[in-house]
Amino acid sequence: MQRRDKINYYLDIAWTVSERGTCLRRNFGAIIVNNDEIISTGFNGAPRGRENCCDRDLCLREKMNIPKGQRMEICRSVHAEANCIISASRRDMLGATLYLSCRDGNTGEIDGNVEPCSMCKRLIINSGISAVIIRSTKDEYKTTLVEKWIENDDTIASEGY
Repeated sequence: MQRRDKINYYLDIAWTVSERGTCLRRNFGAIIVNNDEIISTGFNGAPRGRENCCDRDLCLREKMNIPKGQRMEICRSVHAEANCIISASRRDMLGATLYLSCRDGNTGEIDGNVEPCSMCKRLIINSGISAVIIRSTKDEYKTTLVEKWIENDDTIASEGY
């Protein structure tokens, strides 16, 4: 029996969490792990009590032909990373790793060409998380050390502010 490596194991869990996502474009799943313990999970969806895009059968960003990664303030969803951080204690996130998986809303396939948006990067930095691991393929991933975002301040653009 071939045992799954630990990083892909956690990415598999994040992938399963993404199945709860309610976005019509892309569904993200995130988990925060510290000392081999899952601290919290999160997926992208409308704030509690509000209608999800999948329930409305409408993505305003899609309708307006807004490209990926732009004008995210128009989106109804709270991002998976943000939901994951909201559900955890900062004390538990210090030095933790955030695992992120994304599925394309149309094909259901892995979308490995993603990264946290600038607002989620800010939340990740302030949470005390030390690394972000993003699924690229079923068995491949990329790792980013959060300290690199801090050292290179231009990675979090002010985007018009």
